[in-house]
Amino acid sequence: MPQHSGSHLYGLILAGGRGTRFWPRSRRANAKQVLNFFGERSLIQQTVDRLKAVIPPEQIWVLTNDHLRAEIVKQLPEVPKVQIIAEPAQRNTAPAITLAAEIIQAQDKDAVMGVFPSDHVIGKPREYSKLLRPAFKSARQGSIVVLGIAPRWAETGYGYIEFPKNAPAGAVPITRFREKPDAKTAAKFVAAGNFYWNAGMFFFRTSVLLDAMRTFQPKTAGLLASLPKFGSRGFSSKLQETFPQCENISIDYAVLERAKNVVGLAAGDIGWNDVGSWNAVHELHQRDPRGNNVRGLTLIEDSDGNYVDAGGKLVALLGVKDLIIVDTPDALLIAGRSRAQEVGDLVKRLEKEGRHHLL
Repeated sequence: MPQHSGSHLYGLILAGGRGTRFWPRSRRANAKQVLNFFGERSLIQQTVDRLKAVIPPEQIWVLTNDHLRAEIVKQLPEVPKVQIIAEPAQRNTAPAITLAAEIIQAQDKDAVMGVFPSDHVIGKPREYSKLLRPAFKSARQGSIVVLGIAPRWAETGYGYIEFPKNAPAGAVPITRFREKPDAKTAAKFVAAGNFYWNAGMFFFRTSVLLDAMRTFQPKTAGLLASLPKFGSRGFSSKLQETFPQCENISIDYAVLERAKNVVGLAAGDIGWNDVGSWNAVHELHQRDPRGNNVRGLTLIEDSDGNYVDAGGKLVALLGVKDLIIVDTPDALLIAGRSRAQEVGDLVKRLEKEGRHHLL
């Protein structure tokens, strides 16, 4: 069993999502987080790369699913294989985080844990690393810390964290969490200057998180506390039985919006993007003078604002605008960029029609 190095800092990477809005490249066994949209390293590899400056790789844990575990083990040789765990069922972030906290707490009673999505891009990793240290410091002192991203536009697809007006630098008690707003409300949030995007990154002592779960989610906390010792003969079978019984709830609803010891740490410009759709990939890549972003061979004539990912196949564009074109051996996607968020709906149709070989 891997032992902690003495730093008491741990990272949990959540990697169980399917990335359906990136179909047809993103599939169950080859989902968004293990794909390399930017450079040679996949999104989850880049996540580990960013954390190495603060957290030893042997103290990084990953929660994923049965479809992806083998690929993630292959991509992350620096992370102990035993610490890449497949959840038996999807039960949202509260049970996943609590499971990891139980395992780590049993090994290191002084553990301080950060939770990180596996599929985001952070364009300024040095600035990001500078944020991690005060986040862990505040968490070590007993707070539950949430990282707020300075909004760059009036986004309606993110939750917001309301900070006190004229708050000093550093971690401060947050005023409240706000659900995904409509466009008018989002514009007010941005204009106010004290609202930040909730990027899904949290920091806490494992003991503090487990106490909060026992208070606010006693059923789930009790189920996961009843598991045998991690690595023991009966652990896996008991996890298969117990985990599906946990409440299907996010850590935001389960703990963060109810606990009294939640503080926020405002991030400046760290180049954060959750890469939520093919359109986000288009925007993040360098484009030609007419706004086209192409991966592979293309012949472009009188065409603007297109995203093309077709491997080694020549794609000729003639008089088209603002399209997403993604070609794989068994599926071709052609969509308007303005409707990139709806690609996930196509996956739901494939599921409904029983076309499982395309999932």
